[in-house]
Amino acid sequence: MSVIQEHVNGVSPPAGAGGTEPPARRKRLRRDDVVKFMFIVPAAIYVVLFFGYPVVKNIVMGFQDYTTQTFFTGEAPWVGLTNYVTAMSSQLFVPALWNTAVFTFGSIAGQFAIGLALAVFFHRKFPLSSFLRAILLLPWLLPLIVASATWRSIMDLDGGVLNRALGAVGLDAIPWLTNPDYALLAVILVNIWVGIPFNVTILYGGLQEIPEEQYEAAALDGATGWKAFWHITLPNLKGVISVVLVLGVVYTLKVIDIILGLTNGGPANATQTIAIRSYQSSFVDFEFGVGAAFSNVLILISLVFALVYLRTTRRPAN
Repeated sequence: MSVIQEHVNGVSPPAGAGGTEPPARRKRLRRDDVVKFMFIVPAAIYVVLFFGYPVVKNIVMGFQDYTTQTFFTGEAPWVGLTNYVTAMSSQLFVPALWNTAVFTFGSIAGQFAIGLALAVFFHRKFPLSSFLRAILLLPWLLPLIVASATWRSIMDLDGGVLNRALGAVGLDAIPWLTNPDYALLAVILVNIWVGIPFNVTILYGGLQEIPEEQYEAAALDGATGWKAFWHITLPNLKGVISVVLVLGVVYTLKVIDIILGLTNGGPANATQTIAIRSYQSSFVDFEFGVGAAFSNVLILISLVFALVYLRTTRRPAN
């Protein structure tokens, strides 16, 4: 009735009034939905094939007696929790779990502290700043096995550059890779070196988004230097720091290349981690079910960490 009245009064009803929508607009909306769908589908297929399927397959393998014979027979008997009992009752499980925690915490702490310091340093414009930041990315671009081989030669007890430098200043050579007391520290230092470029890149991008007006206003109140850093820089970087720490933990938990290239889990199992135990159980002992159980423990640790992170960073409802 209102639409008829509007026609009588000489006022045309708006497009789509009365619950209808112009056919051209409906067609355009459908076309936009199809375009969006075409962009989403390839990414969804990629995630399912290369992330979803391997994770599900690995979880299933953890409950099967999966060996080299399985590849020929196609049969992997269901053994329930036997693989997990074997993995967790191993004499190396607790040391590997402890080494994983120390390796992850030490790596993340070192990478973040040095990365944040360098990001703040490069945030101040100076000659060759862009060139030096580009050079800093080199460790990130090198294949990890190449980086670990290079550091293995650097840390060599007899001919390594590092020990030669220590000898030049009157210090004794340190058996970085052959002494159980130093081996874990050595792999942590190398992993810190590898992870610094990522931290610098992400944190530097976050610093670029902080308005300069905040620093200028703080300077008028006498907040400069460390005061400005604590009250302006860190609060504004909170979201970026969370992303850096989460990605760093997820990456570090599954590090294999560096440890294999430097110590292969030795000496005397001093650098055994859960990831190394998973690799050696699967591809050295050919007990794929036990290896899958070890990696599923890593998945569970990552999941717990992710849930704790989401809970602590969740914004309270208004």
